[in-house]
Amino acid sequence: MRVLFYLEGVIVPCNLLRYGKNTQCCDVTLKFGAAKWYKQPNLIYRLLLRTRRRIGKVNFMSSTKELTERQKLPLRTPSDIDPQAVKEITGGLNALLADVFALYLKTKNFHWHMSGPHFRDYHLLLDDHGDQLYAMTDDIAERVRKIGGTTVRSIGHIARLQRIADNDAEFVDAPDMLSELREDEKGLVLRMRAVHTLCDDSGDVATASLLENWIDQGQRRIWFLFEATRG
Repeated sequence: MRVLFYLEGVIVPCNLLRYGKNTQCCDVTLKFGAAKWYKQPNLIYRLLLRTRRRIGKVNFMSSTKELTERQKLPLRTPSDIDPQAVKEITGGLNALLADVFALYLKTKNFHWHMSGPHFRDYHLLLDDHGDQLYAMTDDIAERVRKIGGTTVRSIGHIARLQRIADNDAEFVDAPDMLSELREDEKGLVLRMRAVHTLCDDSGDVATASLLENWIDQGQRRIWFLFEATRG
């Protein structure tokens, strides 16, 4: 039976009473049931200290940081891109992904709460824009994973990364909706260009190519929103 427990700030695995010069971790025999084991923390602590004295200086399994790194190993996709560049690009893409999710939800919010004489045209326009934004999300997240990073995991994670502000107002006029979305789309395009620059510097041509398509789509949405708000 193998368990993990905390000792002096270090997570230690325990299994069998085994020690020697090349020991990489402190292992302790479970001589009674798991229930009794967990009910006697003082006994565990004394046993470990006694074992530690017997084997002298023990190299315990790892620090918390090392353990965290080991837990990430299964998700490290091999990549020919420099590790530091991967960190920078994936960081930019994850922030971009959070912005796209935020803008998608705002676009759908305005789509659902549209009103006024141009309701049908604006309602359908924002539906189309929402579809384009949502279609980006899976490609961005999968690109992050392809080059060796990890991506967003929850709504809370998105909220911590997003730079596009939410709009929870009870009522927004149709022209104000379109103008706000146009400004948000402009900001999104600028951030995509910034990530594109990182990709160029690192030779990540595949991510750069995707960004070029998304920039073109964003500029098209800006154009449509601009024309829709002209007097």
